[in-house]
Amino acid sequence: MSWHEVVGLVLLVLGCAFYGAGTVGLLRFPDVFSRLHALTKADNQGLLLICAGLAVLARDARVAFLLAVIWLVGLLAASVSAHLIARHARHAGSSHASKPERP
Repeated sequence: MSWHEVVGLVLLVLGCAFYGAGTVGLLRFPDVFSRLHALTKADNQGLLLICAGLAVLARDARVAFLLAVIWLVGLLAASVSAHLIARHARHAGSSHASKPERP
């Protein structure tokens, strides 16, 4: 196993860990705004690490460029959608989650 494969694998595993952390934040945080923060931060970092790992494994500049474009489009889409969801939640007045409180 070459060092490219080891670095790529480590980056892919770290990216998956960030996605897992974002999912835990989505399930555990109490309100809409906290959940959005957890998802946008963790998922954007996870996507960056996965794209970087795939770029290292590909060893091709064109593929690395296309993965960077994919990451930037994902970053833009996540930011815009999180902003729209937060704005709707603020205008609707529902800052708390829809799941019931625990006794």
